[in-house]
Amino acid sequence: MCSGQIGDKGASGLGSGLAKCINLSNLTLSLGGNQIGDEGASGLGSALANCVILSNLTLELDGNQIGDEGASVLGFALAKCINLSNLTLNLGQNQIGAKGASDLGSGLAKCINLSNLTLHLKDNEIDAKGTSGLGSALAKCINLSNLTLNLRLNQFDAKGASGLGSALAKCINLSNLTLELEQKQFICFGL
Repeated sequence: MCSGQIGDKGASGLGSGLAKCINLSNLTLSLGGNQIGDEGASGLGSALANCVILSNLTLELDGNQIGDEGASVLGFALAKCINLSNLTLNLGQNQIGAKGASDLGSGLAKCINLSNLTLHLKDNEIDAKGTSGLGSALAKCINLSNLTLNLRLNQFDAKGASGLGSALAKCINLSNLTLELEQKQFICFGL
């Protein structure tokens, strides 16, 4: 991951340009470590919503400052990419919580042609509610056959993992599943 200074303004400007590329079917965009927040993620998402022919997308936004609002807008914008069949979305090491994770999943659930999804959400602020909400939304991806979900180093517990498992059990067409759920362990000493 290379650090840069693109920020919200640069990401939004890049998005404005991409929005005019209406014939894009394949896009790989790596913007990790560029101080992009909710505004920049929203700008990129709005642009991608115009790319309705897009079928293959790799979007690397790890190590930025994206919170719930940015993840939500990004999810709902991706829902408009109705031809999307292969998606790799890396939002690791941001500030996404329960609402952002659930809304992102809800948006992806509307991508009716999505068959291959790699979703990296490691090292965010996602709790049990967010994990369960994300799982419930992904269970609605009726054509999903390959799923890699990285939720390492978040804030959910056994209840969140159970909710995720119950939801994913409803993915009837899922043939390949990779889950990364390693969590931080805290040892408390009485003072």
